[in-house]
Amino acid sequence: MQVSSIVVVILAVLLIATVDAKIYERCELAKKLEEAGLNGFKGYTVGDWLCVAHYESGFDTSFVDHNPDGSSEYGIFQLNSAWWCNNGITPTQNLCHIDCNDLLNRHILDDIICAKRVASSHKSMKAWDSWTQHCAGHDLSEWLKGCSVHLKTDSNYNNW
Repeated sequence: MQVSSIVVVILAVLLIATVDAKIYERCELAKKLEEAGLNGFKGYTVGDWLCVAHYESGFDTSFVDHNPDGSSEYGIFQLNSAWWCNNGITPTQNLCHIDCNDLLNRHILDDIICAKRVASSHKSMKAWDSWTQHCAGHDLSEWLKGCSVHLKTDSNYNNW
């Protein structure tokens, strides 16, 4: 009897976490990123951010990936537990001062604030291998086709 109660509680917690997650549509996410000030931030466009989010998580806020080194990556931008957030397991720098589980819901302002911190670091967008492999040096205007967002860059920054 007690085991079945525990299973029910675990399933309820998982259901609540899943209900609060979201897989964004491309243009919907583009608008959110623009509203949060990412268009032109450190010289990167909304196209850069969409490209990263697509290749990192498929625009899925609940996505978690586990790495061979024992760290994990969380949320729409796949922020690493060894550096950017605290998952309570991995030794961490927690440079964004956030619990990794807070990156797994539909409310992505905390993800965006942390991603800005990553982009402001010495590695900039190169911190994401997916950006280097799929986004850097490519025509990113395709990511914004059909959306009411336009590419905006800050010419004071050199990304490549």
